Amino acid sequence: MEVTTGTAEIGDLDAFIEDLDRIGEETGCAIQALDARYVAGPEQLERAVALANRSFERGENVARERSVEILLYAAGRRQINRAFEIGVSEGERAVVLVADGEDENRALVALGELLEDGGWTPGERADPELIETFYGITDAERAATDAPLRDLVCERVALLEVEK
Repeated sequence: MEVTTGTAEIGDLDAFIEDLDRIGEETGCAIQALDARYVAGPEQLERAVALANRSFERGENVARERSVEILLYAAGRRQINRAFEIGVSEGERAVVLVADGEDENRALVALGELLEDGGWTPGERADPELIETFYGITDAERAATDAPLRDLVCERVALLEVEK
């Protein structure tokens, strides 16, 4: 798995997704784009990719495409329409692009051409309030633990495996 970050000006979401699909096909990679505000850290992505790959290996996947399965795990949701909330949308967006597969380095070069202002680490552009709301992390839960937000999100990612 490789990750790149940056700002994307997405004027036409369908065209942007088509670009990601083309890059994925050319490089043999599953490509997923996430709204950086929902990414608590690289650990969330690593765990989501590992669990998505395992679900495909076991034939337990919910989605037909590995990229969508990665999104489901990153979102901690079984419903694709709910998981899309953490995906990208039209407008100028800070995005995190994940490439997992055969030629990840070539995929990163191509994906980098879609971005500006990159180089930051996943989690740096996170919106803690948005994350807490989306993942259902309560004040009581935060008060009961000294775990950082990224660990609580990783727990939600892992719990999807149990819910399946």
